Amino acid sequence: MAKTIPNLTSTIFTSFFFSLLIATKSQEFSRNLSQKKLGLKKEKLSHLHFYFHDTLSGKNPTAVRVAKAPITKISPTLFGVVVVMDDPLTLKPEPSSKQVGRAQGIYASASQTEFGLLMAMNFAFTEGKYNGSSLSILGRNTVFSTVRELPVVGGSGLFRFARGYAHAKTHSLNFTSADAVVEYNVYVFHY
Repeated sequence: MAKTIPNLTSTIFTSFFFSLLIATKSQEFSRNLSQKKLGLKKEKLSHLHFYFHDTLSGKNPTAVRVAKAPITKISPTLFGVVVVMDDPLTLKPEPSSKQVGRAQGIYASASQTEFGLLMAMNFAFTEGKYNGSSLSILGRNTVFSTVRELPVVGGSGLFRFARGYAHAKTHSLNFTSADAVVEYNVYVFHY
């Protein structure tokens, strides 16, 4: 009888040890997935066209300064200023045009030598088949260049796994108030 207890203990320990090894192996850091199991079909390329209305003036601004550096007030490029925005996106350049979404995020003056903004924003769509989906933009915007290119770094909803680029072109700019209307052409691969 004394011999069976150590064997039973040894068997239990061995079983427990192998169970731990199997459990650890199934909780690896990464694994391959099937696109079909995730519901991903054929990748497509879409073109979106809309206007972005950045309003810093008036009673209901859509963009507000939230921070600045001590050097900002003497900087010719407003270096160090940070702005938070919730700007409407419309079909046409007129503010009364049909709204298709919002540009929500931040931009900061990140250049000491030119008007160069770091932009981190989401285009959150509220109309049509992309209602509830969004595209994420993160990049450099040299605002006085005729056309600027910003990368699309991701998205949500129908834009999961999105990648592409956006061309921004200033449609109108009020130099006194800094209010601007910007035309966007966005080219994006998505599933």
